[in-house]
Amino acid sequence: MRSSHHETAADAEGEPAIEYILHLYITGATPNSTRAVRNIKALCEQHLRGRYELLIIDIYQQPALAKREQIIAAPTLVKKQPLPVRRLIGDLSETKRVMEALGLPDLPLNNSHE
Repeated sequence: MRSSHHETAADAEGEPAIEYILHLYITGATPNSTRAVRNIKALCEQHLRGRYELLIIDIYQQPALAKREQIIAAPTLVKKQPLPVRRLIGDLSETKRVMEALGLPDLPLNNSHE
């Protein structure tokens, strides 16, 4: 698709080890969409490096796809894999909420309590 960005992270040997498939539906370069892209990329690189595929879809350029997926607000993150499918609406700035939706463990912010 010409209007979407497809990013795949691979492990050190260059072999894909995709565990998470994420679709982020945005509305152009609006501030919320820009923040959502930045936030999900940062979270994925920090917690899912080498294990995710992120597809960014602009619903202005792909309205049929957004309709088929029943996207009613943007930005919306859809976690396709692993199941169950989960949806999050917003700029994805609430890291704890995003990590819960992705099924990631709640990692402590500092490790001084070992």
